[in-house]
Amino acid sequence: MKSIFFKVMLVTNLFLICNCKAQIVNNYINFYNHTISNLNPIISTKSQYYNLPFSNFYNELQNRNINIQGWFYDTKISPSTKYYVLKLFLSDLNMLNIASENSYHDPRISITFKDEIPNQVQTLMERNHSQWNPVVAQFFSDIKVESIRFIGVRGYDSTDYSAK
Repeated sequence: MKSIFFKVMLVTNLFLICNCKAQIVNNYINFYNHTISNLNPIISTKSQYYNLPFSNFYNELQNRNINIQGWFYDTKISPSTKYYVLKLFLSDLNMLNIASENSYHDPRISITFKDEIPNQVQTLMERNHSQWNPVVAQFFSDIKVESIRFIGVRGYDSTDYSAK
């Protein structure tokens, strides 16, 4: 009798674990699809933000309910010590983990600026632990955009990872 009870408990637990994992994956897919549907109008008109301050583009992201979770800065050409690129992450750490575990794409935005990003960027990133907030947005607000690339926006499970 104990053997049957343990088998039933084992099967029940396995079912619950699989069901929870499926729900978590569905949450990511819903997040991804919602984010992409909000991004698509911006993707098709991205060039209208070129040569304008970052704040114009950022305001449009906010108007479209695109929430930036994290950020990183990078060089335009490697190796270099001059930073021109701002990378914006739209997934929080939980969603990034789900995407990674399932080999899904996560939507990101890469912005190249016309002018070099001020040297204080490293201190700003360390102070804010790469988390996006109004202080970070203000820091980049007046820097003019040269180009914008959207990465991971061709489908969460697409084999095409090229930028738009």
